[in-house]
Amino acid sequence: MKPWKLSDARYPQVKDAKFQVAIIPIGACEPHNFHLPYGTDAHESELVGDRICEEATRLGGSVVMLPTIPFGVQSNMLDLPLAINVYPTTLMALLKDIIDSLGRSGITKVAILNSHGGNDFLKPFIREMAGRSSAFICVIDWWRVGKDKYSEIFDHPDDHAGELETSVMLALRPELVPLSDAGDGAARPTRFDAVNKGWVSISRPWSGLTQTTGVGDPRKASKEKGEKYLQIVIQRLSQFLAELSRQDVTDESFPF
Repeated sequence: MKPWKLSDARYPQVKDAKFQVAIIPIGACEPHNFHLPYGTDAHESELVGDRICEEATRLGGSVVMLPTIPFGVQSNMLDLPLAINVYPTTLMALLKDIIDSLGRSGITKVAILNSHGGNDFLKPFIREMAGRSSAFICVIDWWRVGKDKYSEIFDHPDDHAGELETSVMLALRPELVPLSDAGDGAARPTRFDAVNKGWVSISRPWSGLTQTTGVGDPRKASKEKGEKYLQIVIQRLSQFLAELSRQDVTDESFPF
């Protein structure tokens, strides 16, 4: 029994619980090179979230993890088979309803645990909710948490289904990762230097960007690298959630 996992809990275990922080995992359904499953992002949110919540609970935090939202924004992948797109406005409405429901149960501290780069609507979402809700809402892109240690663990830059993501999946769900099938993850630059250098942002049409559906070379990935990175992520985020659990968000000076 995992007391933080709502999908596994029964009513007698929930009705008197005093959860302080709710974690909403969100992923995506999309191709990930030739070696990772379509549900990679959902698996990561679920399983990384599970480990974080376990450690946060051990540290004295009171957290509850909701069922994972398995879909994300894939509007630049719609010409790829079974890339399931849900537009930002739809997901914003869904998240608002979930957060409103949490508030009725007395939970006003919410962490959205995101595994998909295309879900970058989440930051504008929390800006909008700041003016519409009394809840404290934060977004965690878990894969960014250990970026300062990236070069100490990995050999190649990562974007989508590359070395980091593959290593983490080898640590979490190795039976789903036939690494020998992986393509090199090569990607085409656009015709605009300003876009390639990051001065201008666009939505990249995925089928023209890469032949493998991946961006970033995964072929030096390993379970050991994944566990090293996860250790950093879990230690940092569990500490944050345990600290957040103890905070009074009605304090006028919060979060300062």
